[in-house]
Amino acid sequence: MSPEAREPYETLAGAYDGLTTDVDYAAVLQFFETVLQRAGHSPKTVLDLACGTGSMSVLLAERGYRVIGADISEEMLTAAAQKAAAMAENPPFFICQPMQRLTLPEPVEAIVCLLDSLNYLTEPEDCRKTFHRVWRALRPGGMFFFDINTPQKLRGLDGQVFLDENNESYCVWRAEFDEEENCCYYGIDLFRRRGALWARSFEQHCEYAYDPDTLEQWLREAGFARVECFGDRTLTPPGPDEQRMYFAAWKE
Repeated sequence: MSPEAREPYETLAGAYDGLTTDVDYAAVLQFFETVLQRAGHSPKTVLDLACGTGSMSVLLAERGYRVIGADISEEMLTAAAQKAAAMAENPPFFICQPMQRLTLPEPVEAIVCLLDSLNYLTEPEDCRKTFHRVWRALRPGGMFFFDINTPQKLRGLDGQVFLDENNESYCVWRAEFDEEENCCYYGIDLFRRRGALWARSFEQHCEYAYDPDTLEQWLREAGFARVECFGDRTLTPPGPDEQRMYFAAWKE
């Protein structure tokens, strides 16, 4: 019998870091800073939107930024807070908020939203609301930096199965793209070691296939004066078969 489906990251949060050791956070941070330096922008305050378990938040804080991390998952934020507690100085501060209802007590100088987190907004209107909230949360001259899984990538995942494992966890991902809904669904079976036994849980994740041109239009409608698009961690424009692309949107 299949277990009852949990909310995204409800159980995966505890195994997330161990199953994503291939994610090169340092390289993403370096690209973020390359884009900043290219524009002559030196922010001191950064919001890590949809921060997950806080890996990027911690890296940013270690680089000297004052960091706020925001996420909707309490389980992911618990893992993030544990990482921050181990820092000797300048730990990030974490808040539990959905992207489309982002509210900060005072604006920041840069906002990042990474690892295709924006694709998790499966209602286009929520994406548009997020862009408006982000614009309000930035100081003039601030930058919004984010990436997406492209429609080409998400459609190409249809029917694929992925396995991730370590000594404590075994994870099976099954992907299915729904053309009518323009979404890629991931059915995730997670097995975690409990002594001599394994506990099984199931989560369903969903990512919306956003058209890059539409995102650029919505960013400008939200008030961003300049929008740049890049290929995967490169300053060159994205190619026709790009799997991941980055945006930098500037508030005047």
